[in-house]
Amino acid sequence: MAEYVQVITTTDSEETAAELARGVVAGRFGACVQVAPIRSFFRWEGGVQDEQEWQLQIKTSRDRVDELIGHLKQQHNYDVPEVIATPIVTGASDYLSWIDEETGS
Repeated sequence: MAEYVQVITTTDSEETAAELARGVVAGRFGACVQVAPIRSFFRWEGGVQDEQEWQLQIKTSRDRVDELIGHLKQQHNYDVPEVIATPIVTGASDYLSWIDEETGS
C-alpha cells in the first residue's frame, strides 16, 4: 500500500472550501490543500445537477487518511460529500518527507 495519498472532496463555495482547507492543515490531517473551481454534473434527488463547486486536493500520509476522512465527514456541509482517496505512487523525496513532517507521520 502506498505511503502517501491524495484525497479529493468538493464543496459549494470558495469560503467553505477555505474553511475545510484551514481545518485540515491546522489539524495536521493533511500537509497541503489545493483549492480550485470546477463544474460538476451529477444525479441528485431525481435530477441531473449542473453546479459550480470547489475541489480540494489534499496531500497526506496513509497513516492519517482515516482521521482525515472522519474530519471531512464531520465538518462538511454536504449530506453525502465526495471523499475519494488515491495513492501517490511516487514523488520527489523531499516533498514526500515534508508531508511526513507536516502530518506527524
